[in-house]
Amino acid sequence: MTELHRLSATGLRAMLRDRAISAEELMRATLDRIAAVNPGLNAIVGMEDPERLIAQARAADNAGDQGPLHGLPIAVKDLVNVKGLRSTFGSPALANFVPEADDLIAARMRAAGAILIGKTNTPEWGLGSHTFNPVYGATRNPYDTSRTAGGSSGGAAVALATGMIPLADGSDMMGSLRNPAGWCNVYGFRPSWGWVPADPVGEMFLHQLATLGPMARNPTDLGLLLDVISGRDPRQPHGGEGAPVGAIEPMDLTGLRLGWLGDWGGAFPCEDGVLATCESALATFAEMGAVVEPLAAPFDADAMWRSWVELRAWAVAGKLGPLMDQGWPMKDSAEWEIATGRALSAMDVNAASLIRSDWFRAAVQAFETYDALLLPTAQVWPFDVTLSYPADVAGHAADTYHRWMQVVVPASLLGLPTLAVPAGFGENGLPMGLQIIGPRLSDKRLLQIGAAWHEATRWPDRRPPQR
Repeated sequence: MTELHRLSATGLRAMLRDRAISAEELMRATLDRIAAVNPGLNAIVGMEDPERLIAQARAADNAGDQGPLHGLPIAVKDLVNVKGLRSTFGSPALANFVPEADDLIAARMRAAGAILIGKTNTPEWGLGSHTFNPVYGATRNPYDTSRTAGGSSGGAAVALATGMIPLADGSDMMGSLRNPAGWCNVYGFRPSWGWVPADPVGEMFLHQLATLGPMARNPTDLGLLLDVISGRDPRQPHGGEGAPVGAIEPMDLTGLRLGWLGDWGGAFPCEDGVLATCESALATFAEMGAVVEPLAAPFDADAMWRSWVELRAWAVAGKLGPLMDQGWPMKDSAEWEIATGRALSAMDVNAASLIRSDWFRAAVQAFETYDALLLPTAQVWPFDVTLSYPADVAGHAADTYHRWMQVVVPASLLGLPTLAVPAGFGENGLPMGLQIIGPRLSDKRLLQIGAAWHEATRWPDRRPPQR
């Protein structure tokens, strides 16, 4: 039999349904895999007691099929509260916090039959797109353990790439599903904003930048988890427009029109090899029948960046500022976001949102010509794991801690659905990804495009060394 850690979530579900394997057998294989691989990577943290997990798996076998994720072991991102599991957000203030209830996404996965085995590592408060924190330390890239795995869903991406889990959740404000997927040779999907509801806590009307979403080793599995975690929550004032995507089948890409944005006319400097690797991927799209055309920058990058920095800081300050005031420790990037957000006036925020609105109108025009827009998932290769963030981007001094991620802003600012697909490997042997950005509510179509891409390329089959 093929090793279980190499199988897809969809394939494992079929085997569980047919009783070709038991949930207990899968759980034991999962725990063995984590024990063998995780110590050198630090992707899965806050594990449940193994004997309790085996007991849960045995109970799942006795209960019969409980839903679309029945019997699948899943570790949940450590920005999500999971009942009974240490949930830290990477902060020493929460180092020993054990929630008494699941957040919405964890509750939906559990109700669908998943067995929640632990947490996946994340940066402190999810900021920085490099997974390290003072509670658990750094997560390492499985293709080169001296380098970062990205973030904030870095632990999830590494756990997937190495077969520790078959499926993972993540979240994405500034590329947190896309950047680690690209750097770990897996798939990450940022849904249309509102497709997956957040927990109905705190302010629920103003901030439309961050979203939850799925990660997997193929787009079919993305669709499996997306349908579990999506759907209207009547306690939320926004969202719920998306219909279930159902089984994801590859679509015929003949005649599909794709606009390649590259480095946005030079506004997004990229390290050597990043664009070349992505452009090789474009050739594969052309071989599949798609029409790929270079597209001039459709909007002013500086204006977009100004809008993003202010709206993001405003959101972060609203969420973390009160905690800092209570004396909770904050890393320097969080302090910077809070100070920046608090310095804004109401009219500053209005001006930033006007820029966002102008960009939305320009994007609508671009989608009248193109079915999807393409960009790299990052402007740099995975960097030294001991750094907090790159001091420069392709020779350009970084004026903020997140300037190297500017390439993910066009989709994030508008809440557009974006699929990060593996684009191959550079001459340095490191993975890079490609963002496929669609118009709002084109989520299923993007996953169908991704399924065709996966069928043609099979990049995640190129496993990390000795893993």
